[in-house]
Amino acid sequence: MERLEKIVRQIDANELEIDALWEKIKEANDIIAFCKKKLTKADVEIEKLLQEKRQSEE
Repeated sequence: MERLEKIVRQIDANELEIDALWEKIKEANDIIAFCKKKLTKADVEIEKLLQEKRQSEE
């Protein structure tokens, strides 16, 4: 998250040349995709646990 926040600050402050900007945007997209994958996996695991809990309560 810190890396992503730094990239956003650099973009917002217009600190980057166009070539560097493209690289930072690509890096930010990679970070977002990584985080989304992790969150999706966590969501699936939580849903499994909740289903198991509901079944054990029946």
